Amino acid sequence: MLSVGVLAWIGAVFLAAGLVKGVVGMGLPTVAMELLAVTMPPAQAAALLLIPSLVTNLWQLLTGPSFGDLCKRLSTMMAGVMPGTIAGAGLLTGTHTAFASAGLGAALVLYALVGLAKAGFTTPARHEAWVSPLVGVATGLVTGATGIFVIPAVPYLQSLRLEKEDLIQALGLSFTVSTAALAIGLFRTGAFTSPAAQLAASVVVLAPALAGMFAGQALHQRMSVETFRTVFFFGLLALGGYLALEALW
Repeated sequence: MLSVGVLAWIGAVFLAAGLVKGVVGMGLPTVAMELLAVTMPPAQAAALLLIPSLVTNLWQLLTGPSFGDLCKRLSTMMAGVMPGTIAGAGLLTGTHTAFASAGLGAALVLYALVGLAKAGFTTPARHEAWVSPLVGVATGLVTGATGIFVIPAVPYLQSLRLEKEDLIQALGLSFTVSTAALAIGLFRTGAFTSPAAQLAASVVVLAPALAGMFAGQALHQRMSVETFRTVFFFGLLALGGYLALEALW
C-alpha cells in the first residue's frame, strides 16, 4: 500500500509528463521514469507508465494527417524497434541502468545543442531503406536499457525533415510500437510481479496523463514552427541534463 503523499506525487508526475508530451509530442516516459525513480525501481515505474504511454501515443498517432503514408515510410524502422526492445528489456532490471541513463542523457544534451545551433543533419531519402531498420533496432536496445524511447529515434525522425504535424505523428507511431514492445519484453523477463494490480494502477494514472496532454496540446496549437522547434530542443536539453546528472549523482 502506498501513502497518500506518494500517490499524490505519482499523480503530479503523470500530469507534468502529459503536459510535456502535449506541447512537444514526446517526453512522457522520460519525465515519468526519472521522477518516479524517487519512489520505486525502474522496472516498476516502466510497468506503471505502460497504459498512459500507449493511450497517449495512440491518440497522437491517430489524430495526425498522414497515418497511412507514415506507416508505410517507417515500416522497416518499426520492424527493428520491436525485436530490439524485446531483446533489450532485461537490461532494465539489471545493475547497469545508471550508466545507460547517463549515456542517454549525454546524447540528448548533445543532440539538443546541435539542434539549437541549427546544425542538424538530413537523411537523404535514398538511404532510408537501410538506415531505418538500424535506427529501429538501436532504439529498441536503448529502450530496453532505460525504458525511454528517444535515442536514436527522435534525431532520425527529425533528420527526415517532416512537417511539424507529420513529425508529431511519426513520434506517436514510434513511441506506440516501442511501448507495446516494452510491455512484451517486461512480461517475458518477469517484471510483472502482480499483473492485475500493476495494470489497474497503470489505468488509474491515465487520467492525470491525459489531462496534462490535453492542456499541452492547447499550448502546442498556438505555437509557430520556430517556437515549436525551440521548445522541442530545450525540452530535450532539460530532459537530457536531468538524466545525466541524476544518474551520475
